Amino acid sequence: MHIAAHRAKGLLAAAIAAWALVACGGGGGNGSAPSATASQSTGFAGQDSSAPAMTGDVAIDGRNWINYRRGQIGLSTLTHNAIIDVAAQGHSDYQRLNNISPTHTQDRGKQGFTGVTVADRMRAAGYVFSGSNIIGEVIAASTSQSGFSMAEDLITAIYHRFVIFEPMFKEIGSGSAKTSANYAYFTADLAANNGLGPGLPPATLTVWPFNGQGQVQPNFLSDYEEPDPVPDAGVNEVGYPISVHANLNVPVVVQSFTVRARGASTDLPTYQVNNKDAAAGHLLTAAAIIPKTALAGGTTYDVTFSGTVNGTATSKTWSFTTR
Repeated sequence: MHIAAHRAKGLLAAAIAAWALVACGGGGGNGSAPSATASQSTGFAGQDSSAPAMTGDVAIDGRNWINYRRGQIGLSTLTHNAIIDVAAQGHSDYQRLNNISPTHTQDRGKQGFTGVTVADRMRAAGYVFSGSNIIGEVIAASTSQSGFSMAEDLITAIYHRFVIFEPMFKEIGSGSAKTSANYAYFTADLAANNGLGPGLPPATLTVWPFNGQGQVQPNFLSDYEEPDPVPDAGVNEVGYPISVHANLNVPVVVQSFTVRARGASTDLPTYQVNNKDAAAGHLLTAAAIIPKTALAGGTTYDVTFSGTVNGTATSKTWSFTTR
């Protein structure tokens, strides 16, 4: 599973990032949907005064929340594309009509079929691929009726975060559908077409949680993400994922990636998760560590990263505080 970019050979060439999310989207903590108005806090980690106001429309709120979080870590805001909305909405409707777990493919002959793959569905909606292009898709399915909450769960789930925080995307479209049992699907399709986005400056990393972020949830329920990023059988509750992100196809080499509670003498034991499909030969362009146990509440954690980005030695230190 990957994001790749290549020069299109005719109209049918496109690169697809396919990630699946099941159940509540991998979030930890409580599963209730927050309520908000323009003047109220949703209670999410690191929220500031520039947070979007909740509209009550899952597709709009989820899309706005993705852009808000990207902006917080220095990534470009994705332009809303109504054609991509059609593809994303069609896929949310397909999942609702067939009452299925989140999937990135559709079966011909089933209700609401609009295309087997993400690229097929975008072309069917009228999107024309040209030049260098990349596309990605993330899906949440939950009893939550909050687009903010569903998008935040996608950011918590590390493989989905790798897609959402790809610096070189330029556009986004989204759609949502709700079943009669109040089970909601949220689909977001991200793209760069006819050339990739500007991305980050050369040999630069951005990080999540960002430096100084507060109220970070201490845990992550890894069984809610597919594929499960935690390899140990029987492990579900782990610590909140911590990640670094570079531009698409900029190689990142991890030499050291650690986290410890402030004042502690030892680093926490962690799993390392990479945005890499070794079998397909794709470059490592992002990396994460996941603490093996839930973090302590109300605690500041110091993170250190050292390695190379596109061959340039790079080190970062930052901190965040749990709720």
